[in-house]
Order: sequence, then structure tokens, then C-alpha cells
Amino acid sequence: MNETTTKNAFFHGLRQSLVITFLLLLLCGFVFPILLSGISAVLFPSQAGGSLVYADGRAVGAANIGQDFTEPYFMKGRPSAYNYNTYYEDEQGSRYCSDGSEFAGLGSGSNNYAPSNPALTERVEADIQAFLEANPDVKREDIPADLMTASGSGLDPHITPASARIQIPALAAASGLSQEQLEQIVADNTKGKLLGIFGEETVNVLGVNLDIAQAMGLVGDVSR
Repeated sequence: MNETTTKNAFFHGLRQSLVITFLLLLLCGFVFPILLSGISAVLFPSQAGGSLVYADGRAVGAANIGQDFTEPYFMKGRPSAYNYNTYYEDEQGSRYCSDGSEFAGLGSGSNNYAPSNPALTERVEADIQAFLEANPDVKREDIPADLMTASGSGLDPHITPASARIQIPALAAASGLSQEQLEQIVADNTKGKLLGIFGEETVNVLGVNLDIAQAMGLVGDVSR
């Protein structure tokens, strides 16, 4: 094989590689995502838009992302290593989480503490004491486990029905709503098992709190 033939073979192979790379980039990086986004927007417009929830025409959250609620008349969700990415700014513009720790930026995940880690014991004990102070009629041994354990994402929007029910007496005292009203609100925001078999029943905390706010007259129209 002479030098000219070798060069031609090299450039032919290079050209093929570049064409294939370009076509794959075009198909996988542009056409396929645009096609799926378009189909999703038509068939599942809410989910494609992030399952946003609106109150009085303003987006206040997403149905599948938890939030950190601090008001006594709002239901509390599970602990989060990232405080559900909720923060406030001081006069200097510094950002802090609701527990006073510095906000490190948007993120998700958990601390993955081992059972023997003293930091885990300290965190759980602090959460137990805070919950008992907010719910004085509840005994320590009656607190559902999911209210003291963080999810893997740190953004879990749901709690168990037991965790919702145990907060109702304190919520009634703080909100002025009756326990019957709150029980109905919890029932309205409870999702059953998939096909009646898979998973567990869950209560959407944001949905409950929006209904509480609406019943208290804090917000008007709610759209989900």
C-alpha cells in the first residue's frame, strides 16, 4: 500500500467517524430530547412542567418535592439533611437554613450516618424533643419512625398516614380548625397503594398545608 492510499484510507475513516459522531449528537442530544419533551408536554403537561402547585396564581411548590414548614399550624414532614433547600437571607445577604445553619446551596441526599455515629443519635434526640414540645399530648414511644428518619433524597414530600394523624391535635390547637376538618384534609391528600398492592399509603404534606392555609383564609384559589 503506497503513501497516497494510506492517506486516503486515514481521511476516509476520519470522515466516517466525524459524520457518525455528528449524527449521534444530533439524534441523541437534540432530536430525541426535543421529541420526548414535546410528547410529554402534550400527554402529561403538569408532570412535564414539574408538577407545580399554585396558590393565588403563584407557584408555591411542587407536588413531588418536600418543603420545610415552620409555622405551628402547618404539618411537618420528614427530617432533611438539606432542610429541603429552604433558606432565608439576613441584611448582609447571607443565607441560612431555618435551623440556623449556613445554606450551602441547592442539593439533595442524606448524611448516611452509621447507627453507631453519635451525630445521628444527637440529631434524632433533638428532633424528638422538638416534636414532643410541639405535640405535648404525644408520648415518645408513639412517634412514627418516618417522622424521625430522613429519606435518601432529603426531599421526600410524603409522610405516612400515622405520622399525619398524630399531628392533628396540635394542628387543631394552632390553626383553630376542628380535628374533623383536619382529618378530612388528611384524607383528601392521602394516596393509596399502587393498584391496591404495591407500596404504602402516603400523605402529601404540601397538599395538606395548602388546604389548611385555604381553610384558615391565608390563601384563596389553589391549583395543582
